[in-house]
Amino acid sequence: MKHCIATLKTKEVINKKDGCRLGHVCDVEIDCTTGQVVNLVVCRGGRTFSPYACERDLRIAWCDVDVVGSDIILVCYTAPPPPPRPDNCSKHGFGFFR
Repeated sequence: MKHCIATLKTKEVINKKDGCRLGHVCDVEIDCTTGQVVNLVVCRGGRTFSPYACERDLRIAWCDVDVVGSDIILVCYTAPPPPPRPDNCSKHGFGFFR
C-alpha cells in the first residue's frame, strides 16, 4: 500500500465538470473496518506548517473518482457552498475595517 500512495501523490486531480485543476493527492482516508478507500485528500496550494494549512484541503469521496490514469485522476466534484456570512459583517471586512 505504501507504493500505491506514493504514486497517487504524483497525480494531479482534475474536475471533469469544469476542467479545473484541483491540486495533487496528499493523503487518502481509509475505512479501517472494510479496508476500502473512503476519500482522497487533495492539497490546495502550498503546504505550510501553519495549523490552518489543512483547512483548504479538499476531501473527495471515492465514489466521485471516475478515472485513475497514469498521470492524472479525473473526478466529478461539486464544491460545497461557501459558509454564510455573519449579519454583522460588512462587504469588506470585520470590525475596524468596515
